[in-house]
Amino acid sequence: MTSSLLRPRGRTRTGTTGAPGGAAAEGSTAPTRILDRRDPLVAALVRELGAGASGSAGAAGSAGAADAVGSADPARQIEFLHRAHTWISGAVRPVYSVQDERPVSEVLRRGRGSCSQRLAVLEAVARAYGVPTRVRGLLVDGSFWYPRFPRLRRIVPDQVLLAWPEFRLGSPAGASGAAAAWLTVSELLGGLRPVAAEQGGGFTNAGPETLFEALSRTAIDWDAAPAVCPSTGPGAGPGAGAGAGAACDLSAYVLTDLGHYASRDELFARHGQTLCGLARLMAEPVLGRRGAA
Repeated sequence: MTSSLLRPRGRTRTGTTGAPGGAAAEGSTAPTRILDRRDPLVAALVRELGAGASGSAGAAGSAGAADAVGSADPARQIEFLHRAHTWISGAVRPVYSVQDERPVSEVLRRGRGSCSQRLAVLEAVARAYGVPTRVRGLLVDGSFWYPRFPRLRRIVPDQVLLAWPEFRLGSPAGASGAAAAWLTVSELLGGLRPVAAEQGGGFTNAGPETLFEALSRTAIDWDAAPAVCPSTGPGAGPGAGAGAGAACDLSAYVLTDLGHYASRDELFARHGQTLCGLARLMAEPVLGRRGAA
């Protein structure tokens, strides 16, 4: 049983096939209130990560500047973003914070964040490195989080708003003048890395591994066929999701596809956050410090 009582009121969350208004969401490298990539903490992190990337001696050297751009080589961009994901996994402690609009710089200062907040950190450093990002809005069934809150199912939101990042690698436009295709964070971290394909396996949304960490070893898929992963999915029987291979199909949990947005700021401005303001105010002091376990 999930609850709709904590959901923001006055919001119409209907599916769409693209960006609001029917236009394509192009994404950007520009800073936003959440993705405050020009903050000194974010700039310092980009310099640190860029300094360790192979062949990037000059790419990130000016990343602390307001509009510095890293390498346009897709291979180096992938390497940089994998380094960033690894750093975030180790340095930003996973908690159940419900403040999705918290600026990235504040997440770094606190040293802890939810999966949504840590994905925002990844987006911010990507933009600072010159990789455009955008997000896809997904309404996910609250039962996906049952394994983490087995005794609190009655107050788990019936739907969770997920900002799923996408990245555009390479130069802004290819040799033909056409821009490169967008890659989801799943494809970037779980589908373009041989070690991830080798490790594979499902994701149970239980224990110390969060959705953010799982991205490095399995390709999280919100669009595939009805097979369910993890096995606790809606209507799943014993053994469902077994043998998932390198990909992990979570499509059974998707309630509504809200389309693409140029930034997570735009998504939350249009659809609100998962919880209403009062619920966030009451829950954050506790959940914002509770570690995923």
